[in-house]
Amino acid sequence: MKYLESQSRVLSRKELQVKIRKLQKDGKKVVFTNGCFDLIHTGHTSLFKRAKSLGDILVVAINSDSSLSYIKGSKRPLIGEKDRAELIISLRFVDYVVIFNEETPREILSELRPDILVKGGDYELSEIIGKEYVKEVYRVPLLKGKSTTSLIGLILDRYGSRG
Repeated sequence: MKYLESQSRVLSRKELQVKIRKLQKDGKKVVFTNGCFDLIHTGHTSLFKRAKSLGDILVVAINSDSSLSYIKGSKRPLIGEKDRAELIISLRFVDYVVIFNEETPREILSELRPDILVKGGDYELSEIIGKEYVKEVYRVPLLKGKSTTSLIGLILDRYGSRG
């Protein structure tokens, strides 16, 4: 039963748009963050925890497999979009997950119009795409050494080409 409950919080863009409008009408502050989230690690969970603390509802938008592959290269994703969505929605800080197919979140932000956009501290404010569709933007400091790239490097260092 819990699995079905988590699936009902992975929504289509249209479903989420309707849900966000209702939540905002009810006075809830909706926070949005996005990314590839190819290998979930403590850098991600720290971002989600901090983002959730800024409002009432946390929406995490994840890049589809095709957009992630376009951004990160043909060897990615390591984990498919449905599995990434299931992993992320299982985290207690995350209220809803949506998958988007574009290279950037501009279009989905223009559709959803959350109250707050949260990005990692590696982005300069001027680089944050879609900020014109929200009331506030926050940059969250990254945890040193906690990134998907460093995790992949560690795995390769330890295990090389062995599976």
